[in-house]
Formats: sequence, C-alpha cells, structure tokens
Amino acid sequence: MGGSSKRLMTPRLRKCVACGLERPKTELLRVVRSPGGDVSVNDKGASPGRGAYICSRIECLRLAAKKNALSRALKHPVPKEIYTRIEELCVDRGCGENG
Repeated sequence: MGGSSKRLMTPRLRKCVACGLERPKTELLRVVRSPGGDVSVNDKGASPGRGAYICSRIECLRLAAKKNALSRALKHPVPKEIYTRIEELCVDRGCGENG
C-alpha cells in the first residue's frame, strides 16, 4: 500500500443563512461579529470573529432580513447599515434577483 495518493481539494462549503443552500465560501458574502461586538461585511472572509454566510442575491437578503437570520446566526443584533452594504455588494456583483 505504498505509493502516494493525492487528495483532491474540494471547496469548503458554507450554508446561506437565508435559503440554506450550500455553496463554496468564495461564492457567498460573510458577515462577521468581531470579538468586540462590531458587525461588518467581510469581503475577504478572513476577519476574526463569529461569521455567517449569505448568498449574494437580493432575494436571500430579503429573506434573511424577514427571518432575522443574520442576527440569530451571529447571536447579536445586525444594524440596518449592514443590510444596505450587502445590497450594494449584491448589485456590484450583478446578482440581482436570480443570483
């Protein structure tokens, strides 16, 4: 059983807090609550703290807001400015309604 076996690298999947679909984390937006309690949108996915992922689709953003999904996932209130920032990023990515 010698020989070298190369493991295929599979993308790290994360679940959207709104729709529940699993996608590679590079396709999702990350919202993070820092250890100090600040909530921000983390484009790079590298900020420390508790994170929640959301599809970059307007419909997922609306569903997350309706279900209060980001606040529940982060265990902290999410300011309206965060939802505005996510919407801007969705528009920038051209993901609109159908993502």
